[in-house]
Amino acid sequence: MTRPLPNWRSLLYVPTNRQSFVDKAHTRGADVIILDLEDAIAPGEKAAARALLPGAVATVRKGGADVVVRVNRALRLAVLDIDAAVAAGADGLILTKLMGADHVRLLDEHITEAEALAGRPRGEVRVIGLVESAEAIPHMDAICRASPRMVALGVGGEDLATDLGAEATPDALDLPKRLGIIAARGAGILPTGFIGTVADITDLDGYRKILRRSKALGYACASCVHPSQVAIINEEYGEAPEAVARARRMVAAFDEAIARGVGAVTFEGQMIDEPVVERARRVILRAR
Repeated sequence: MTRPLPNWRSLLYVPTNRQSFVDKAHTRGADVIILDLEDAIAPGEKAAARALLPGAVATVRKGGADVVVRVNRALRLAVLDIDAAVAAGADGLILTKLMGADHVRLLDEHITEAEALAGRPRGEVRVIGLVESAEAIPHMDAICRASPRMVALGVGGEDLATDLGAEATPDALDLPKRLGIIAARGAGILPTGFIGTVADITDLDGYRKILRRSKALGYACASCVHPSQVAIINEEYGEAPEAVARARRMVAAFDEAIARGVGAVTFEGQMIDEPVVERARRVILRAR
């Protein structure tokens, strides 16, 4: 699938009804602020949090971040959340506990109606899908391809572990998380997340190691719940200046070889050909 994708690294969750968190969110350096209407909001506070969206969207956008709203799974609540988020000007939505392609298409239809009611262009609102149940794992490929709005897919570790009757350990989540990467990349969208657990948010060195390994496995971006994690995500899921410089040298060397009719060439001690150089081109593009 071909669609314009965002150049995201870090996505910071902020409870919509915590005004002090909302007020500071734009200073945290995240590429995306996720205003949460789901797990961070108590059942009796859902309506009040939803009513705060217009002001919250405007506030967290001050630093230039994209604004995404995580909506509730229950259809009655999802409809209300979508209407409010689209009317408030959110750039995107996180659709939670997706079951399959038909579930995506149903919500996509309502998003289109909400855009029309809000006077927004059709298709403007992007979607991040979350798969959080064992039943949905086999349907991830179809979920990724169900709507042109879909720009990223994540596998929700805690909910999935509960559904599996497992602990939320790297071993338990390794396979479904890797399948999520494959499904997302195969559909041409971003895999979001990491493989590992972050029980201790003070262990930032351990968190960095998890992110570094996860990026090497194919992840493009990740969400977090604490501001201290934002800079680490940006560093590990971004592109280091030295990596960008090397990628530029590699592309230049390969282009010169191609001009001479050579399809593979030794570059700084490494044999490179088209697939290797294509990864270098992506590094350069992402750095822009």
